[in-house]
Amino acid sequence: MSLPLRYALGGVALAIILNLLLRTFVKVGGIFATLIVATAVSAAMALWFRLAQHRAPSAGERWRIVLYFAGILGVLYLGLLGMMTAQDTPSPMGVVLFALHYLCYPVLVAVMLSDRLFGKAR
Repeated sequence: MSLPLRYALGGVALAIILNLLLRTFVKVGGIFATLIVATAVSAAMALWFRLAQHRAPSAGERWRIVLYFAGILGVLYLGLLGMMTAQDTPSPMGVVLFALHYLCYPVLVAVMLSDRLFGKAR
């Protein structure tokens, strides 16, 4: 398994676990919960890479991590949207809000792994 794929899978697993914990036990919901989890996951992924590899990710590694993460999470979000649609068709605005919740994750991962926050790869 490639290095970027491992980080992406770990990030998706962490996002699922943190969402379940925060939304179920702490009873925090909405965009606030999404921003908390997305920030925590992206910071953890950046820190995990830095501590494990002792360097910043190269540009190629960074974008592969973001694309794998976005793709895997996107498939899960499409499944969730399908389940929501099976119960009751969401409004167009509901779908837009759903997409915004999803986009928080890959955007924050890209920001946290960026050269500006992370430093240049050697």
